[in-house]
Amino acid sequence: MKDKSEKKPSTLLTHSGRAGASHFGAVNPPVYHASTILFDSYADIINNRGDYTYGRRGTPTTRALEDVISGLENADGTLLLPSGLAACTLALLALCKQGNHVLVPDNAYESTRSFSQKILPDFGIETEIYDPTVSDISPLIRDNTTLIFLESPGSQTFEVMDLQMIIKIAREKNILTAMDNTWASPLFCKPLDMGIDVSIQSATKYVSGHADCLLGYVSARKEIYNRLKRMYGLMGLCVGPDDVAMTLRGVRTLDVRLKRHQESALTIARWLEQKEQVKYVHHPALDSHPQHDLWKRDFIGSGGLFAIELHPCSETQIAAMLDDMSLFGMGYSWGGYESLMIPVVLLRQLGPERGPLLRLHIGLEDVEDLLEDLAEGFKRFDNASA
Repeated sequence: MKDKSEKKPSTLLTHSGRAGASHFGAVNPPVYHASTILFDSYADIINNRGDYTYGRRGTPTTRALEDVISGLENADGTLLLPSGLAACTLALLALCKQGNHVLVPDNAYESTRSFSQKILPDFGIETEIYDPTVSDISPLIRDNTTLIFLESPGSQTFEVMDLQMIIKIAREKNILTAMDNTWASPLFCKPLDMGIDVSIQSATKYVSGHADCLLGYVSARKEIYNRLKRMYGLMGLCVGPDDVAMTLRGVRTLDVRLKRHQESALTIARWLEQKEQVKYVHHPALDSHPQHDLWKRDFIGSGGLFAIELHPCSETQIAAMLDDMSLFGMGYSWGGYESLMIPVVLLRQLGPERGPLLRLHIGLEDVEDLLEDLAEGFKRFDNASA
C-alpha cells in the first residue's frame, strides 16, 4: 500500500483529513465550535499539555483542513488565516525585521503591494518593487535583502516569472522566497517542491471554490513553518470553524472543478483571440503569451482566470457590454463556480502602458452558453460606438 504522500491528488483530496474512527465513522469531520477546552488534570493545565488546549490554537476541524493542504503542498505544516491577504502579510512580517530589504513584484496583488509599501516601512523594512519579467534579479539584491516575494502569474496582467532563476539566485545568497500561488492552486504548481520557502494561497478562491467563505493559508517546511507559527500565535490569528468546514467541504472537489475551469477558460480565451475588438488575450497557457514557455516549464495546468486587452474604446462601450451580461457577473474575487468579468484599473509602477483591460473568471457553466453571452455583449459594445 502506498504511503498517503505518494497518492494522486484526487485521492489525497478525498481521503486526507478524515480520521473516521475518531468521529464514530462519520465521513466528514464534525464542526467544532470551541473557545474553552477543558484539561483533564492540574498537571496538564500547568504544563499546557494536550492535543487541543484553546480554540484559537486549533481544533480537530482546523487540523483536518491543515492535513489536507499540507498533503497537497508537500509541506511539514500549514497555518490557516482569515484571508489570502492575511496569509501574505503574515509571511512578510514573520520573515522580515527592522533593517531588512524586501523585493515585491509589480504585478503582485494590489493589497499585498500596498501593505509592503505603506506598513512595512513603519517597522523599518524597505520594500523595492521589481519587474516580474526581469531576466536576472541579481542586480536588485542588496546585502540586507532577506525576502523575495513572488506572484506568478500576476492576477491582473498574468506575467509569468522565471521562478527557477529567482530561486537559484536566492538560495545562493541565503535569501528566503515566498510565493502567492493562488492562480495555479497546489494542484497545478507546487512551490515548495521547486525550492520556494513559503507557499501562499487565498483559499477563498479555488480551494474553497463556492464564493461563500474567506480563508487563506501558508505552507512551509519545518524550520520556516516554525518561524511563521511563532508570529501567527503572537498575532492572535485564527479562522472561524464554519469557514474551515466550508473550505474542507469545497476542497474535496478541487481536482474536478479546476479541470473544468481550465478547459472552459482555454476554449473561451481562444475564441476571444479571434474577436476584432480584442487587442490581446493575457492567458499564460496560450501559445501567444510572451512567457508561455516559462508557464509550460513550471506549471502543469491553468485555471479559469485571465484578462483581455481591448483596442481603444470608450467607457460607454465597456458599460454597455458589462451592464447587461446575463451569465457573467461583476464582482471581486474569483475561483467560485460562477463566471465573472470586471474592468481592471492598473496601479503599476513598471511595465508597458496597456489599453482597457477586462478580467474574466470562467466558471462551471456550459461553455456554449458563456460564449453566447460574450457574443451578445460584444454586439452591445459595437452598438454603443455608433
